[in-house]
Amino acid sequence: MAGSLLAFAVMSDLSEELGLIVRDIGAAGVAEMACSPGLAAAVDQHVAALRAQVPDLGHDALMGYLHGFAEDAFRRGWWPDDTRDWEFVRIVAVCWLMRQSSAQ
Repeated sequence: MAGSLLAFAVMSDLSEELGLIVRDIGAAGVAEMACSPGLAAAVDQHVAALRAQVPDLGHDALMGYLHGFAEDAFRRGWWPDDTRDWEFVRIVAVCWLMRQSSAQ
């Protein structure tokens, strides 16, 4: 997954730095879910919302969603200061879904 996010950052108009940040958030967040039931529950809620919002949960559709979401968040001035804020959890949820779709 990390390589996919990096390739995504290079292929899109998302800056390389932003792509690396998103990759790191996703990787760290998915790993933290194993020891943080609260984060796992929050991610689960975001996953349910994403399943309703994004009709195709394939890799390309999730990348497209992640691209737009991350760009919008950073344009609004969001910065990943808190592992429990809405944007952080949403990025982790998308990365978790991408990991699940690539495992199938």
